[in-house]
Amino acid sequence: MTSFVLPHEVHGDGAHKVFAVHGWFADRSAYAAVLPDLDRSAFQYALVDLRGYGEARDAAGAYTTAEAAADLVELADRLGWERFSVVGHSMGGAVAQRLLALAPDRVRRVVGISPVPASGLAMPADQWELFADAAHKPENRRAIIDFTTGGRRPAAWLDRMVARSLALSDAKAFRAWLDSWAGEDFHAEVEGSRVPALAVTGALDPALSAGLMRETWLSWFPRGDAHELLGAGHYAMDETPLEVIRVVEDFLRTDDAGAPAAGRTDEGERV
Repeated sequence: MTSFVLPHEVHGDGAHKVFAVHGWFADRSAYAAVLPDLDRSAFQYALVDLRGYGEARDAAGAYTTAEAAADLVELADRLGWERFSVVGHSMGGAVAQRLLALAPDRVRRVVGISPVPASGLAMPADQWELFADAAHKPENRRAIIDFTTGGRRPAAWLDRMVARSLALSDAKAFRAWLDSWAGEDFHAEVEGSRVPALAVTGALDPALSAGLMRETWLSWFPRGDAHELLGAGHYAMDETPLEVIRVVEDFLRTDDAGAPAAGRTDEGERV
């Protein structure tokens, strides 16, 4: 793996440093809807573009979660961050777990928003074809987004999400990333970690569901917790941005010696 500085933007000047890692369908603009209301006095967030996305759209690489974790460690060194937390959406949730495996003594807390488990995501043949062909078929991307948000979102929003995805990702990198986040199983490298870890899921997402988190995330992490957002699907940052901020930042604020913060019934429920 070659040295590479991930394109990034830093927000806030808080003492608690936090990486925000996007998923398969977007660059760091995946966090645009939550950005205005983050607590910048308590936290300093670094939003990154993974290789193949955004300002790193043309960057060469292996396009794997392991490579991304190494890129994040290098960026942390450049930013002068000795310890940090990481928030990752979907594929970015797998990257966050890889980062935990690579630098367990530097990671304070891990948050996955609809995170892909460290065991990967097995798919039947027809579903795999749908995902694999999404690299060059916009209609497949639209179908995936529609399915994972419960078929409840307006057509214009689906079209905008697809257009963003096409504009901000390289097709070859997009396809290569699938083999890594869906096909690689590294859960043995994180199982038993004492780092507090929160999985946030959307009730409208049938794929990366609360049930899957019980089978994976909560069984691996002794200090793991989970929270289901009742009004969200797979793209909670766009669908329920204020709820996401509240749940994630409450968890990040919890003292390292204490238990992970529990969810509240007005925003969702623990699972």
